[in-house]
Amino acid sequence: MGYSPGMSLSDEELERYARHIVLREVGGPGQARLNAAKVLVIGAGGLGSPVILYLAAAGVGTIGIVDFDTVSLSNLQRQIAHRTADVGRPKTESAADAAQAINPHVRIVPHDTKLTAENALAIIGAYDVVADGSDNFETRFLVNDACFFAKKTLVSAAVTEFDGQLATFKAHEKGCPCYRCIFPEPPPAGTVPNCSEAGVLGAAAGVMGTLQALEVIKEITGIGESMAGRLLIYEALATRFRTVNVKPDPACRLCGNTPSIKGLVNAHQP
Repeated sequence: MGYSPGMSLSDEELERYARHIVLREVGGPGQARLNAAKVLVIGAGGLGSPVILYLAAAGVGTIGIVDFDTVSLSNLQRQIAHRTADVGRPKTESAADAAQAINPHVRIVPHDTKLTAENALAIIGAYDVVADGSDNFETRFLVNDACFFAKKTLVSAAVTEFDGQLATFKAHEKGCPCYRCIFPEPPPAGTVPNCSEAGVLGAAAGVMGTLQALEVIKEITGIGESMAGRLLIYEALATRFRTVNVKPDPACRLCGNTPSIKGLVNAHQP
């Protein structure tokens, strides 16, 4: 992934990011890549909150936030970007304030709208990496398809009750699967309960969101081993992580040998 930092760090930024800069794998060049990067976060909820806060703390230069919901009291058990005083405010505004309170050097771009087939490519196309923390299958499939068409790296996470999943998708690169290679179609409506029906342990969402932020930072800086081609599964009650290798599916309707999804307008439909 290529970035053009083209910027020097001020004395204040050198102090702020000192613990990154002393890391041999990151250093000044890695921090400059973070400062130059543009990351889009889908959802400012249980996953998006830690993603937004950690990316802001890390110095990611531009952070876009897509969410059309307002803060409710029941969100606060896990959505740590929001405070009690924020109840009733748009989540994009509340999360932006929290991020800039941590780091005023970052630029926050609120997208107070629902991501749709009509606007997904325009919004996603303006960013380098997408972090999907949405809470419904329609959006997850739409984001996957839009990232494929826009040739953007997608770091996707999900959490239900006590368990979570994490993967990086770069299906525009040879040998890398997309989300549909693992989950070909959305499950039938009503078969998978959402968090308001099944519940979710707040700290479990925090674990997955933090891991998601870490993978975004790795993709930007080029350090470590990418999660592309692997699915991480977390079981909080057993404190167990396991990783499953995933290969591209030749029969995938999106990125396979004979794709049947031709345009984004119907890309998220079964």
